[in-house]
Amino acid sequence: MPEIAVIIPCYNEALSIEKVISDFKLYLPLAKIYVYDNNSNDGTGDIAKKAGAIVRIEKKQGKGCVVRRMFRDVEADYYIMADGDATYQISKAPQMLDFLINNKLDMVVGRRVAVDAGMAYRFCHVSGNKLFTFLISLLFGQAFEDVFSGYRVLSRRFVKSFSVSFSSFEIETELAIHALDQNLSIAEIETEYYPRPNGSRSKLNTYRDGLKILLAIVYFTRHNKPILFYGTISLFLFLVSIVLAVPIIANFIAVGTVERLPTAVLCTGLSIISTISMACGLILDSVSKMGRSLKQLHYLSQ
Repeated sequence: MPEIAVIIPCYNEALSIEKVISDFKLYLPLAKIYVYDNNSNDGTGDIAKKAGAIVRIEKKQGKGCVVRRMFRDVEADYYIMADGDATYQISKAPQMLDFLINNKLDMVVGRRVAVDAGMAYRFCHVSGNKLFTFLISLLFGQAFEDVFSGYRVLSRRFVKSFSVSFSSFEIETELAIHALDQNLSIAEIETEYYPRPNGSRSKLNTYRDGLKILLAIVYFTRHNKPILFYGTISLFLFLVSIVLAVPIIANFIAVGTVERLPTAVLCTGLSIISTISMACGLILDSVSKMGRSLKQLHYLSQ
């Protein structure tokens, strides 16, 4: 039998963690359940321990820090990651796991369908999810309809070849982009999404964390697709220099003198920076390809 690990990052989920653990015990009785308590002050860790989970502590605050620790410490053949807020359909876990194993996939994402959309989803979260999903699909390829789902089944080779760069809620974005950039085998399965228990609240700040996620996408575009990133900057600067240079060139043809010397110097500077930007993109593209090859070798070694 393969070894299955359920890994649950938690921060102040005392109202729901016992139900999450009991549901996983019911539907995956052979799995080991790990709860990583991220400095909770409401007794989440004690409740999880009493419910039968293996409880560990991560002092560095942030979901990304917790996921990094879980991926590093827990040894298993397959991993099921879920939040401790009792919003996911745990009964779908066996189906998601079987689908991953039978199709030899690296990640299966539980695509959320809200049972009560008004209660489960805030409007800004829905809009942000659609916007960022579209942006990631545009930049890295179409594969996901729900990028930010925290309900995933992962293969060992995915987990052990994945390095976490960010410390907060950018982790779902990072998981998605890693899978797309490495061209890994992934799929989505529709799962029900429930409202949080009364008295429980989301730790996600719509605007602050939304900005962090946007900056993370920019970071990964620069890191993984440098020609696109620096080429866009180069093209923009080149077009600006051309627009500014046209009247100067026209005046020179007409009267034979350069009357707007500062603008001419600016155009020359923009053209030089444009050329340098494109050169940086070409050089960093080679570096990026080398890094991608090393990641693939580490993935295959698992």
